[in-house]
Amino acid sequence: MDENVDIKVKEEIEVYEEPVFRQDVEVTVKEEWGEGTHIGEKPYQCNQCNKAFSSNSGLIIHQRIHTGEKPYQCNHCGKAFSQKGHLKTHEDTHTGKKPYQCNRCYKTFVSINHLVIHQRIHTGEKPYQCNQCNKAFSWKTGF
Repeated sequence: MDENVDIKVKEEIEVYEEPVFRQDVEVTVKEEWGEGTHIGEKPYQCNQCNKAFSSNSGLIIHQRIHTGEKPYQCNHCGKAFSQKGHLKTHEDTHTGKKPYQCNRCYKTFVSINHLVIHQRIHTGEKPYQCNQCNKAFSWKTGF
């Protein structure tokens, strides 16, 4: 039975991977190796907030926070996004597509992030803690 559980988990992980992110990771790794950086190094630094990144593409995406640039636009409603993956998730709201399903209660979600947050209901995980009252929360917006 343990083998079935392992296979089930592996299948879910493969189903939940989004090609956009997988592509970004491959590009980032190639950039890091091609430019001679080592794992953990972050040579690209934002000149506005000093946050550091391991790839130039990561820095460019981050800088859109400061510039407000949103180059990816929804063809259905015109809403714009700073990242291609965010647009893809948004477009699924127009089609009603919810490809991510909880394996405990079978509720479906438009994004893997929403599924992960939802699953904390079942696990009881509360990774965010208030530093003033020490109360723990399942998601960042809880406090």
